Amino acid sequence: MNYPELAARTRRFNRGAPRSVTVAGDGSRVVFLRSGGPTDPVDALWLLDVATGTERLVADPAGLLAERAVDADPTAADPDADTGGPAALPGTAPATETRPAAAAHSTEQALRERLRLSASGIASYATDPAARVAVFALDGRLFRADLVHGDVVEVAVSGPVVDPRPDPTGQRLGYVTDAAGNGGRVGQLRVVEADGTDTLLAGEDAGVTWGLAEFVAAEEFDRFRGYWWAPDGRTILAARVDESRLPRWHLHDPGDPASPPRSVAYPRSGGPNAEVSLHLLDLDGGWVDVHWDRETYPYLVSVEWAETGPLITVLRRLQQHGLVLAVDPRTGETQVHAELADPRWVEPVAGTPRHLPDGRVLVGGELAHDGYDARCLFADGTLLTPPSLYVRRVVGWLPNRNGSPDLLVEGSDGEPSQQHLFRVRTAIGAGGIDARRLTADPGWHSATVGGDVLVVQSRSLDAAGSTWTVWQGDREVGPLRSLAATPPYAPRPALERVTDRRLPAAVVYPGNHVTGRRLPVLLDVYGGPGVQQVVAARSAWLERQWWADAGYAVVTIDNRGTPGVAPSFEKVVHRRLADVILADQADALTALAGKHPDLDLGRVAIRGWSFGGWLAALAVLRRPDLFRCAIAGAPVTDWTLYDTAYTERYLGMPADSPEVYAHHSLLELAAEPVRDPEEARPILLVHGLADDNVVAAHTLRLSAALLATGRPHSVVPLTGATHMAAGGTAERLLALELHFLRQYL
Repeated sequence: MNYPELAARTRRFNRGAPRSVTVAGDGSRVVFLRSGGPTDPVDALWLLDVATGTERLVADPAGLLAERAVDADPTAADPDADTGGPAALPGTAPATETRPAAAAHSTEQALRERLRLSASGIASYATDPAARVAVFALDGRLFRADLVHGDVVEVAVSGPVVDPRPDPTGQRLGYVTDAAGNGGRVGQLRVVEADGTDTLLAGEDAGVTWGLAEFVAAEEFDRFRGYWWAPDGRTILAARVDESRLPRWHLHDPGDPASPPRSVAYPRSGGPNAEVSLHLLDLDGGWVDVHWDRETYPYLVSVEWAETGPLITVLRRLQQHGLVLAVDPRTGETQVHAELADPRWVEPVAGTPRHLPDGRVLVGGELAHDGYDARCLFADGTLLTPPSLYVRRVVGWLPNRNGSPDLLVEGSDGEPSQQHLFRVRTAIGAGGIDARRLTADPGWHSATVGGDVLVVQSRSLDAAGSTWTVWQGDREVGPLRSLAATPPYAPRPALERVTDRRLPAAVVYPGNHVTGRRLPVLLDVYGGPGVQQVVAARSAWLERQWWADAGYAVVTIDNRGTPGVAPSFEKVVHRRLADVILADQADALTALAGKHPDLDLGRVAIRGWSFGGWLAALAVLRRPDLFRCAIAGAPVTDWTLYDTAYTERYLGMPADSPEVYAHHSLLELAAEPVRDPEEARPILLVHGLADDNVVAAHTLRLSAALLATGRPHSVVPLTGATHMAAGGTAERLLALELHFLRQYL
């Protein structure tokens, strides 16, 4: 089987690998999702007992749905023949489904899209802090798993379920639904008591949702939740989202003309955002509004509720100033604990803010004075991490011998292609700052922690896939078994730092390459803020090795604007993404050719998806002297058609800086007359027609502009595909893309 087909069948060698790992607060259990093998798309819920090191299956979605089918029709001989099927992706509604169920499926699909989840079966689950109970939605139904005794039961609910979560005591379950239809919008927040009583906590008419994250929160701020339980399980802090002011965009797949268009509320740059407010809802009927200046700080970026009370982070619309607020759960009044400010944009550290055991508030920020250029952690203004450590995420707490826990932090120290785990002391004493690295092997390490148990996920250039290792203190409990397929080859990218900006870069050669043989170059890019491509993990290079073995030197470059190096490296792109990023890519290519003389810069192609698709098209339109053709997947072609939070963060408001938007528009570039037909470089445009993130209008408008000026291009519309192009679509496109490159390069 060739690589594209194998990658499609194995979900890029991720099927059968553990994911979504949770550790019980006392360290007794490790809970995770895993499918049954390398081509099994259905994720089931598993548990590892730390004391014995043994795994057991907790919930098998195929079995649960089969039981449901038999209950509904005892004569059914083949439950798998049901329209949805046990392996059906939640969100794929049977034709006979009721409207509320279809609405919940649509919301589940949207949540999966924001999370970039393509697995079927149990997509996600939630536990109480002690991991005694896990709850999950399956085919719109709610299931509760007793992780101590192993029982799994279906919980009767009022309507199709989205985002169920147990309260911290494990007795009550919260969920979001739309029992009454509400015009196809899911918006009711409900609670199921231990005795089965199902109570409506909050819900309104169409256009208003309760308990769900709005589009920009999930897509741009990584806040995927819309409600949070109080530690005692008696109150919920809930987000109310009013989308009534937003323009309605209508998405329709022409490949299915019988289906009605889907209406989405899209926050277009320069236009209105959803109105988001927070409310403390008591289970006995009490209601308290949370007060902050929502007009000045409209973005609710994060919420955390521990024993010491709720902490929230809010940002101004242009994200150059924010506040960390403590919420009084009795009155809803807020108190400023920290201010976040940057003349370009604020970049919060994942896992912050949070209360430290001594009452101080931990925040992430930047150290940009006295010669420092660092991304650090602070506790009430006191620096906790050394300036050399680029902090990426706060994972949680690790016990120490002094009684007060240390922080477990993911970060990079000097080498952006690697991520390591660090133990950070929170009590600054005579010894000063103390951040000790825990992972020794080169690679990309992340973790989950609970009590004295640490689960480490490690990826490297020396091994295929990921390894998950469970540690209890200094004792290695064992691995979480991976059933994923082994890739057919082991790529060995040459990692470099090039130009005076020390841009991270990599070159992948064909497996049979002979030095002295000149090769055409494929620049495989993303290039956008917040995403690194040059990482010391073999999985990042598998597809690129396939391209290399097809006869190319594959080059990947992390330009300025990408994370991992320093704040100034990231933020120099403010208001000038196009100029800085394209210059870095071109300069790095030239520098790499000096180190790798087999790179033929007379034959360079560029390909990318999403932001990378925009960059690929930009490259051939602005620099036809260097780039001979481009593959642009789901590109943002007109930034006034993209969302508020992302676009305005980097380009400002369209009304205030129309020239900046025009300078970054592919439509403006494509409309320029072709002066030299020899430099009209061909572009292959690919776009999913069901994309609700970068809508297909981007590609269609660019195609029209290219056609008007006679620029060569082709368009591949992907029927039914979203921005992820999941289900093997992206992998099966590879042969078509390869044909395009061979034709024009």
